[in-house]
Amino acid sequence: MIVGSAGSPCTSWQQSIPVASVAVGTPPSSDAEQPGGNAGGKCARDYRHGVSDLHDRRFADLDVGLFHDLLRLRVDVFVVEQACAYPELDGRDVEPGTRHVWIGGGNGDPVAYLRVLAEADGSHRIGRVATRTDRRGGGLAGRLVDHVVASTPGRLVLDAQSQLEDWYLAKGFVRTGDEFTEDGIPHVPMAWGD
Repeated sequence: MIVGSAGSPCTSWQQSIPVASVAVGTPPSSDAEQPGGNAGGKCARDYRHGVSDLHDRRFADLDVGLFHDLLRLRVDVFVVEQACAYPELDGRDVEPGTRHVWIGGGNGDPVAYLRVLAEADGSHRIGRVATRTDRRGGGLAGRLVDHVVASTPGRLVLDAQSQLEDWYLAKGFVRTGDEFTEDGIPHVPMAWGD
């Protein structure tokens, strides 16, 4: 059982995001309180697999230092590496329905990340999928996407960089529209589920 900061079972998390079918890890074995507590009625959730930890948390469950590290990874990949000068801070990270999902390396620093936005139409949008350059090729982004697919009810949507379309197709996503250019990079809209 996972418990919130007040010591009560986290049934609100379990009702909103089923975890029984999560294939990328197992829930922590301890009944101890989870980091971040139960702010906003949602529980922080961590999954163990190997030497890395997969974390799935709402903004209210993040401390300032951790949020900085997550944003730094995103900026390093999208703004610096891909040379996309765009407003990385779009205001959606702090929305109550936004989930921040990442894998921490051996020292706890984020090495792979994505966010899930709750959209007005009831779908969930995957975005900002980023892996640190020295950790690419190890399946970390795949673990994150697999976790989100397994733990998110309903329809998932994303705008994949065109070079990654086949990767998302292999994960069960389907293309839903024509290619378009965003920040100078070709993308395709894709979806999974209902």
